[in-house]
Amino acid sequence: MAARIFLYLIAIVIVLVLLAGIAWTLFQDELLEMALVPGDTIEMLEEVEDSAYANRAMWLARPDIENPPSDWLPEGYVDYDADEIATGDAAQADGSRIPVFYVLPTTYLDRDRWNAPIRSPAALERQQLFAASQASVFNRIGDIWAPLYRQAVVGAFLTSHRNAEVALRFAYQDVEAAFDYFLSEIGEEQPFVIAGHSQGGLHLTTLLHERIAGTPLADRIAAAYLIGWPISVEADLPALPLPACERASSSGCIVAFQSFAEPADPHQITRIYDESTGYTGAPRRDTAMLCVNPLTGRADGDAATADANLGAIVPNDAMNDARLAPGLVSARCDERGLLLVGQPPGEFGRYVLPGNNYHVFDFLLFWSNLRADVERRVAAFAEARR
Repeated sequence: MAARIFLYLIAIVIVLVLLAGIAWTLFQDELLEMALVPGDTIEMLEEVEDSAYANRAMWLARPDIENPPSDWLPEGYVDYDADEIATGDAAQADGSRIPVFYVLPTTYLDRDRWNAPIRSPAALERQQLFAASQASVFNRIGDIWAPLYRQAVVGAFLTSHRNAEVALRFAYQDVEAAFDYFLSEIGEEQPFVIAGHSQGGLHLTTLLHERIAGTPLADRIAAAYLIGWPISVEADLPALPLPACERASSSGCIVAFQSFAEPADPHQITRIYDESTGYTGAPRRDTAMLCVNPLTGRADGDAATADANLGAIVPNDAMNDARLAPGLVSARCDERGLLLVGQPPGEFGRYVLPGNNYHVFDFLLFWSNLRADVERRVAAFAEARR
């Protein structure tokens, strides 16, 4: 009798697991909204004061902060020379350093508000992890400036509610204020790089359109890394002051991609992308997203095998350190503008998003190649200005 009851219990558990899987498959969008989207009330935030970002406490990294997380390097890492891995004509670096304005992705996961506090203990560890794994790509070419800002919470990206748009606008205003302070500190003629991921990529794309387009600032940008955010080739790119990076040796251009394993289901992105309007005023629906292959440095459909991958960053189980793994994944841009990396790499099982979306690992999968990519583009930019 006891054995029969046990078998009944096992059968009930199996049925419940199957039902949960079916419910997740059918209603994952609704379930994610219920779990992560804040309520109907949004706090109206005051703009930060003009001098706010003079305070070091408003930054995760900048030159006068000792041992920022962006200084991290994997143990035993040896830099490649940019000209050794260039797939086009590469210029030699002249040894000068160039500042990098880096904007963090979304790190506040609670649904108790629409905008995170500037400093959140709940988000700080994730901010440090992202700065270490992403902004470290750029630490060889120059100093990293990484502002803290009242970012929109993760639920703002799962809904078309008006509050989401308001929260993102509040967040952008902080980023623009930090950028203005960054400009005041680096000098009027100094070239720079901008880089961001996910929400950070969105705010930098908006910055290009609203703050930089039509000004001399555009001519000072050696490269823009707007990774993990969809940019429409037809509805957005023509209204931005920089083109896509068409060649590995291009400079003054945009690198953007979104990583998916196969089979890829990007509906979590496209369900909002398809209902939105681009910076040109045209609808984004049925338009390809910008995809620059980080293994080739080109915006085309050419595939690159895993042999071209100089090294992915593979985090340990505790997510407090990582190792470099060359030759781990391949990459190709498909007709939709998704960066496909082949079958799901087993080393990144945790934190993969629905649809085989490797969003969290966009930088990590191609860390060494992106590091060489920015060095090559900065060298080409310096050569073109001589």
